[in-house]
Amino acid sequence: MAKSRGVEKSERLLVLVVDVDNDLYRKTRIGGPLIGRVQNLNGAAQLALADPEDTDANTMFQAVKLYDELKEDGYSVSVATITGAESEGYNADREVASQIERVLDQTKSDSCIFVTDGASDERVLPIIESRIKIGSVKMVTVKQSKALESTYVAVLEKLKEPHYARIVFGIPAILFLLFAISYAAGLGWQVPLGLIGLYLLVKGFGLEEVLLGSFRGFGFSIERMSFVFYLSSLVFFIASIFIGASNYLSQLKISGDASFATAYAVEGFLLLLPFMFGLYLVGRIIDTKSNRYMFRNFRYGVYIGSSVIIWVLVYSFMAWLLGQIYFSQFLSFTLAAIVAGVAISVVSNLLRARVLRTKRLKNKLVVNELGTMIGKVAGVDTKRGGLIVNTSFGNPVRYSVDRVVEVSDKVVVK
Repeated sequence: MAKSRGVEKSERLLVLVVDVDNDLYRKTRIGGPLIGRVQNLNGAAQLALADPEDTDANTMFQAVKLYDELKEDGYSVSVATITGAESEGYNADREVASQIERVLDQTKSDSCIFVTDGASDERVLPIIESRIKIGSVKMVTVKQSKALESTYVAVLEKLKEPHYARIVFGIPAILFLLFAISYAAGLGWQVPLGLIGLYLLVKGFGLEEVLLGSFRGFGFSIERMSFVFYLSSLVFFIASIFIGASNYLSQLKISGDASFATAYAVEGFLLLLPFMFGLYLVGRIIDTKSNRYMFRNFRYGVYIGSSVIIWVLVYSFMAWLLGQIYFSQFLSFTLAAIVAGVAISVVSNLLRARVLRTKRLKNKLVVNELGTMIGKVAGVDTKRGGLIVNTSFGNPVRYSVDRVVEVSDKVVVK
């Protein structure tokens, strides 16, 4: 069933299929984009032969069928299939944005008919719509004799995909291995449980993409000065793990109390952690400066302030718990950490406002990290620390300066 917005015969149409998770390349080694009837028909046939149950093949066949019908009715029409990335998320969106621009450069289409087999493809509709008018959406549904059979097949197919297989099989496998290793090393159940808690914390607060983005941004190259800081940070992290494990095992032998030994382990692990974070942040600041991502340095200033507060709070709490300091000292350290963290954040914000005042941002083009145009800078609000952007629809939108990634001939926001 198609949701039509009205299509004129004078328009150059594009029948478009999006394979967000890139099943086409994964199963046939055919890379996108596929432009034209012959390429799409060949790609759909090879995908159907490689996996007859893949719904993307049905979607591509439907696109070719729709192309033939529109051609017969006298429309000026093209057909194309673009692909994303197996990992989905940002990588897939970036690849979809790149391929749709290549398709439009070749076809010069004015409007498109979006052919999809489900919600995962429709997720990229805003990326498509920012580059070409969507005149119609065609939903392709594979018919099944029984609803239960359809659900069963869908679940089995999803379990074959790496993204879902990691969740259903990979995570339980890691948990079993952690408990087995902990039991063999005589560490008890606390260590694997702590690692599980750390993982859930990262997932729950959405820190996974931030951490992965940071690791991807390392760029371990001996030609870059930041390499020394990253390597030193890694050494301190490994040393922290060894100190924590050593403290746990030694205190467990002395006292026999696992809770007491765990507290000593946490204290030992935290001992070198400030050096690790400090070296890492220095490396990031060097990289962002060399890559014109200067505004990210202000965010790292806030990270430093937050890290100081958290580290002092946890370390002093552990020291008080172990009887190494008095409660009054614990309160003093806590207050000092809060004051230091707030001071660092305030200074970072003041520097950011100062840089904004020196930049000529008015009327600069504003785009997101995928290259989608948002509008133009109407002004800078230095008091609140934000950009006022007039969108292409004429609506003013305020962006926090924390979202500014790059300022050059245009402003890139996230």
